[in-house]
Amino acid sequence: MPTIELENVTKVYRPERRHRREKKLEVGVVDISLTFKQADFAFIIGSSGAGKSTLLQLICGQEKPSKGKVYVDNKDLSWAMKFSGGRISRIFGMVNQEPSLIRKRTVGDNLALAVRIQSAKLGREELVQARVKKVLGLVGMSGTQDRYPAELSIGQCRRIELARALINSPPILVLDELTANLDDDCIWDMFHLIQEINRRGTTVIMATHASQYVNILRKRVITLVDGHIFGDVEKGRYGDVVQQKPQVIAIN
Repeated sequence: MPTIELENVTKVYRPERRHRREKKLEVGVVDISLTFKQADFAFIIGSSGAGKSTLLQLICGQEKPSKGKVYVDNKDLSWAMKFSGGRISRIFGMVNQEPSLIRKRTVGDNLALAVRIQSAKLGREELVQARVKKVLGLVGMSGTQDRYPAELSIGQCRRIELARALINSPPILVLDELTANLDDDCIWDMFHLIQEINRRGTTVIMATHASQYVNILRKRVITLVDGHIFGDVEKGRYGDVVQQKPQVIAIN
Protein backbone atom coordinates (compact mmCIF):
# COMPACT_ATOMS: atom_id res chain seq x y z
CA MET A 1 0.00 0.00 0.00
CA PRO A 2 1.28 3.54 -0.77
CA THR A 3 3.81 5.21 1.52
CA ILE A 4 4.41 8.95 1.09
CA GLU A 5 7.83 10.48 1.77
CA LEU A 6 8.77 14.14 1.58
CA GLU A 7 12.52 14.67 1.44
CA ASN A 8 13.79 18.20 2.19
CA VAL A 9 10.89 19.74 0.27
CA THR A 10 10.72 23.50 -0.28
CA LYS A 11 8.09 25.38 -2.27
CA VAL A 12 8.35 29.04 -3.22
CA TYR A 13 6.01 31.01 -5.47
CA ARG A 14 7.18 33.63 -7.94
CA PRO A 15 5.19 36.88 -7.98
CA GLU A 16 2.60 37.38 -10.69
CA ARG A 17 3.77 39.21 -13.81
CA ARG A 18 2.28 42.55 -12.74
CA HIS A 19 4.14 42.35 -9.40
CA ARG A 20 7.53 41.16 -10.63
CA ARG A 21 9.26 44.48 -10.00
CA GLU A 22 9.09 43.64 -6.31
CA LYS A 23 11.38 40.61 -6.91
CA LYS A 24 10.02 39.01 -3.76
CA LEU A 25 9.29 35.29 -3.60
CA GLU A 26 6.44 33.98 -1.47
CA VAL A 27 7.50 31.02 0.64
CA GLY A 28 5.06 28.10 0.92
CA VAL A 29 7.01 25.51 2.92
CA VAL A 30 10.70 25.15 3.75
CA ASP A 31 12.83 21.99 4.06
CA ILE A 32 9.98 19.62 4.94
CA SER A 33 10.83 15.97 5.60
CA LEU A 34 7.91 13.69 6.54
CA THR A 35 6.78 10.10 6.07
CA PHE A 36 3.18 8.85 6.00
CA LYS A 37 2.51 5.11 6.06
CA GLN A 38 -0.67 3.41 4.94
CA ALA A 39 -3.58 3.86 7.39
CA ASP A 40 -1.89 6.79 9.17
CA PHE A 41 -4.13 9.59 10.43
CA ALA A 42 -2.36 12.95 10.66
CA PHE A 43 -3.60 16.44 11.41
CA ILE A 44 -1.74 19.38 9.83
CA ILE A 45 -2.22 22.45 12.01
CA GLY A 46 -0.96 26.03 12.11
CA SER A 47 -2.16 29.59 11.69
CA SER A 48 -3.45 30.94 8.38
CA GLY A 49 -0.54 31.29 5.95
CA ALA A 50 1.61 28.73 7.77
CA GLY A 51 1.80 26.51 4.66
CA LYS A 52 -0.85 23.86 5.37
CA SER A 53 -2.57 24.03 1.97
CA THR A 54 0.75 24.11 0.15
CA LEU A 55 1.91 21.01 2.01
CA LEU A 56 -1.28 19.12 1.11
CA GLN A 57 -0.99 20.12 -2.55
CA LEU A 58 2.62 18.89 -2.61
CA ILE A 59 1.62 15.58 -1.03
CA CYS A 60 -0.97 14.79 -3.70
CA GLY A 61 0.94 16.20 -6.69
CA GLN A 62 -1.11 19.34 -7.31
CA GLU A 63 2.08 21.37 -6.78
CA LYS A 64 5.68 20.51 -7.68
CA PRO A 65 8.47 21.20 -5.18
CA SER A 66 10.91 24.02 -5.89
CA LYS A 67 13.52 21.88 -4.12
CA GLY A 68 13.50 18.37 -2.72
CA LYS A 69 11.42 15.35 -3.69
CA VAL A 70 8.04 13.79 -2.89
CA TYR A 71 7.94 10.02 -3.25
CA VAL A 72 4.98 7.63 -3.41
CA ASP A 73 6.19 4.07 -2.85
CA ASN A 74 9.75 5.17 -3.68
CA LYS A 75 8.68 6.74 -6.98
CA ASP A 76 9.27 10.44 -7.61
CA LEU A 77 5.74 11.92 -7.61
CA SER A 78 6.57 14.74 -10.06
CA TRP A 79 7.96 12.25 -12.56
CA ALA A 80 5.08 9.83 -12.03
CA MET A 81 2.45 12.56 -12.52
CA LYS A 82 4.13 13.61 -15.77
CA PHE A 83 4.27 10.15 -17.33
CA SER A 84 1.35 8.31 -15.70
CA GLY A 85 -0.72 11.11 -14.16
CA GLY A 86 -4.11 9.42 -14.46
CA ARG A 87 -3.01 6.24 -12.69
CA ILE A 88 -1.12 8.10 -9.95
CA SER A 89 -3.92 10.62 -9.34
CA ARG A 90 -6.27 7.74 -8.50
CA ILE A 91 -4.16 7.10 -5.39
CA PHE A 92 -5.38 10.39 -3.88
CA GLY A 93 -8.82 11.63 -2.92
CA MET A 94 -8.66 15.40 -2.34
CA VAL A 95 -11.10 17.88 -0.81
CA ASN A 96 -9.86 21.44 -1.28
CA GLN A 97 -10.49 24.30 1.12
CA GLU A 98 -12.71 26.19 -1.33
CA PRO A 99 -16.07 24.67 -2.39
CA SER A 100 -15.76 23.10 -5.83
CA LEU A 101 -19.04 21.40 -6.71
CA ILE A 102 -20.46 22.37 -10.11
CA ARG A 103 -23.56 24.33 -9.11
CA LYS A 104 -25.45 23.80 -12.37
CA ARG A 105 -25.12 20.02 -12.15
CA THR A 106 -26.93 17.67 -9.80
CA VAL A 107 -25.16 15.85 -7.00
CA GLY A 108 -25.32 12.66 -9.05
CA ASP A 109 -23.80 14.38 -12.09
CA ASN A 110 -20.98 15.85 -9.98
CA LEU A 111 -20.09 12.42 -8.63
CA ALA A 112 -20.52 10.58 -11.94
CA LEU A 113 -18.17 13.05 -13.60
CA ALA A 114 -15.47 12.18 -11.05
CA VAL A 115 -15.95 8.48 -11.85
CA ARG A 116 -15.68 9.02 -15.61
CA ILE A 117 -12.59 11.23 -15.37
CA GLN A 118 -10.60 8.72 -13.33
CA SER A 119 -12.25 5.43 -14.34
CA ALA A 120 -12.86 5.78 -18.06
CA LYS A 121 -12.93 1.99 -18.49
CA LEU A 122 -15.88 1.59 -16.12
CA GLY A 123 -18.10 2.14 -19.14
CA ARG A 124 -21.65 1.05 -18.40
CA GLU A 125 -23.86 3.77 -16.96
CA GLU A 126 -25.51 1.43 -14.45
CA LEU A 127 -22.09 0.69 -12.93
CA VAL A 128 -21.39 4.42 -12.58
CA GLN A 129 -24.76 5.04 -10.93
CA ALA A 130 -24.26 2.09 -8.57
CA ARG A 131 -21.00 3.60 -7.43
CA VAL A 132 -22.67 7.00 -6.94
CA LYS A 133 -25.42 5.49 -4.77
CA LYS A 134 -22.92 3.49 -2.72
CA VAL A 135 -20.69 6.46 -1.87
CA LEU A 136 -23.68 8.69 -1.05
CA GLY A 137 -24.79 6.05 1.43
CA LEU A 138 -21.30 5.95 2.94
CA VAL A 139 -21.36 9.69 3.74
CA GLY A 140 -24.98 9.69 4.93
CA MET A 141 -26.43 11.46 1.88
CA SER A 142 -28.52 8.71 0.29
CA GLY A 143 -31.26 9.92 -2.05
CA THR A 144 -29.68 13.29 -2.89
CA GLN A 145 -28.38 12.46 -6.37
CA ASP A 146 -31.12 14.48 -8.12
CA ARG A 147 -30.66 17.59 -5.98
CA TYR A 148 -28.49 20.60 -6.80
CA PRO A 149 -25.73 22.00 -4.53
CA ALA A 150 -27.74 25.20 -3.99
CA GLU A 151 -30.51 23.12 -2.39
CA LEU A 152 -28.15 21.72 0.25
CA SER A 153 -26.63 23.16 3.43
CA ILE A 154 -22.90 23.91 3.69
CA GLY A 155 -22.41 20.77 5.76
CA GLN A 156 -24.26 18.62 3.23
CA CYS A 157 -22.18 20.07 0.38
CA ARG A 158 -18.98 19.20 2.25
CA ARG A 159 -20.23 15.64 2.63
CA ILE A 160 -20.84 15.51 -1.12
CA GLU A 161 -17.30 16.77 -1.74
CA LEU A 162 -16.02 14.06 0.59
CA ALA A 163 -18.09 11.52 -1.35
CA ARG A 164 -16.51 12.74 -4.59
CA ALA A 165 -13.04 12.29 -3.09
CA LEU A 166 -13.94 8.74 -2.01
CA ILE A 167 -15.83 7.57 -5.07
CA ASN A 168 -12.85 5.88 -6.74
CA SER A 169 -11.72 4.21 -3.47
CA PRO A 170 -8.36 6.01 -3.13
CA PRO A 171 -5.93 4.64 -0.51
CA ILE A 172 -4.99 8.21 0.54
CA LEU A 173 -7.45 10.95 1.55
CA VAL A 174 -6.20 14.55 1.68
CA LEU A 175 -8.56 17.05 3.34
CA ASP A 176 -8.07 20.82 3.53
CA GLU A 177 -10.27 22.45 6.21
CA LEU A 178 -13.14 20.08 5.48
CA THR A 179 -15.04 21.16 8.62
CA ALA A 180 -14.54 24.94 8.31
CA ASN A 181 -17.73 26.99 8.83
CA LEU A 182 -19.72 23.99 10.08
CA ASP A 183 -21.57 23.83 13.38
CA ASP A 184 -20.40 21.55 16.19
CA ASP A 185 -22.86 18.76 15.43
CA CYS A 186 -21.82 18.67 11.77
CA ILE A 187 -18.12 18.73 12.69
CA TRP A 188 -18.49 15.86 15.15
CA ASP A 189 -20.46 13.78 12.62
CA MET A 190 -17.82 14.47 9.99
CA PHE A 191 -14.98 13.39 12.26
CA HIS A 192 -16.83 10.17 13.15
CA LEU A 193 -17.17 9.45 9.43
CA ILE A 194 -13.50 10.18 8.71
CA GLN A 195 -12.39 7.96 11.61
CA GLU A 196 -14.45 5.09 10.21
CA ILE A 197 -12.89 5.58 6.76
CA ASN A 198 -9.44 5.53 8.39
CA ARG A 199 -10.27 2.35 10.34
CA ARG A 200 -10.97 0.66 7.00
CA GLY A 201 -7.34 1.29 6.00
CA THR A 202 -7.42 4.65 4.21
CA THR A 203 -4.62 7.09 5.01
CA VAL A 204 -6.03 10.44 6.19
CA ILE A 205 -4.00 13.67 6.09
CA MET A 206 -6.13 16.59 7.22
CA ALA A 207 -5.47 20.31 7.69
CA THR A 208 -7.77 21.79 10.32
CA HIS A 209 -8.32 24.58 12.86
CA ALA A 210 -10.77 22.45 14.86
CA SER A 211 -8.59 22.31 17.96
CA GLN A 212 -11.25 20.81 20.24
CA TYR A 213 -11.63 17.75 18.02
CA VAL A 214 -7.89 17.36 17.46
CA ASN A 215 -7.52 17.20 21.24
CA ILE A 216 -10.28 14.60 21.57
CA LEU A 217 -9.09 12.28 18.80
CA ARG A 218 -5.37 12.29 19.76
CA LYS A 219 -3.94 11.42 16.36
CA ARG A 220 -0.58 12.45 14.92
CA VAL A 221 -0.30 16.26 15.00
CA ILE A 222 2.11 18.09 12.66
CA THR A 223 2.45 21.81 13.42
CA LEU A 224 3.62 24.31 10.78
CA VAL A 225 4.95 27.79 11.57
CA ASP A 226 5.95 30.05 8.65
CA GLY A 227 6.38 27.05 6.38
CA HIS A 228 8.60 25.10 8.79
CA ILE A 229 7.76 22.01 10.84
CA PHE A 230 7.55 23.16 14.45
CA GLY A 231 6.21 19.92 15.88
CA ASP A 232 5.40 16.33 14.90
CA VAL A 233 3.77 14.47 17.78
CA GLU A 234 2.13 11.04 17.85
CA LYS A 235 -1.18 11.02 19.74
CA GLY A 236 -0.80 14.76 20.11
CA ARG A 237 -2.93 17.70 21.08
CA TYR A 238 -3.42 21.01 19.28
CA GLY A 239 -0.27 23.06 19.88
CA ASP A 240 1.99 20.18 20.96
CA VAL A 241 5.50 20.66 19.56
CA VAL A 242 7.55 17.96 21.27
CA GLN A 243 6.90 14.41 22.34
CA GLN A 244 6.21 14.32 26.07
CA LYS A 245 8.50 11.92 27.95
CA PRO A 246 7.01 9.91 30.80
CA GLN A 247 7.88 11.32 34.17
CA VAL A 248 10.18 9.08 36.24
CA ILE A 249 9.40 9.08 39.93
CA ALA A 250 12.00 7.66 42.27
CA ILE A 251 10.64 5.38 44.99
CA ASN A 252 12.73 5.08 48.12
